[in-house]
Amino acid sequence: MTDFNKLTLEQRIDMMGQLKAQMATLEKDYDKLKALVIEDVGVGAFEGETFRVSISVSSRETLDMEAVRNHLSPQFIRAHTKVTESTTVRVTARKGG
Repeated sequence: MTDFNKLTLEQRIDMMGQLKAQMATLEKDYDKLKALVIEDVGVGAFEGETFRVSISVSSRETLDMEAVRNHLSPQFIRAHTKVTESTTVRVTARKGG
């Protein structure tokens, strides 16, 4: 286990980038496996030696916010808009790095 407190800022940034790249690869592999399992077995619950997978299908309702906004006045929208603060961290590879 890495003691992140002992790393320099540069080392932390580089490690974040490396982890992000690993996560992207793992996510792709997971998505491929998930699609294959769904294709193989469909809906239900299935056992591996260590893990169990449950596959289900459900319906989801979503509200078309663009259509809603087209029917409401700008004043109504402003009066009912909630503003929250968020922090974004974006890690990208350096050119030539």
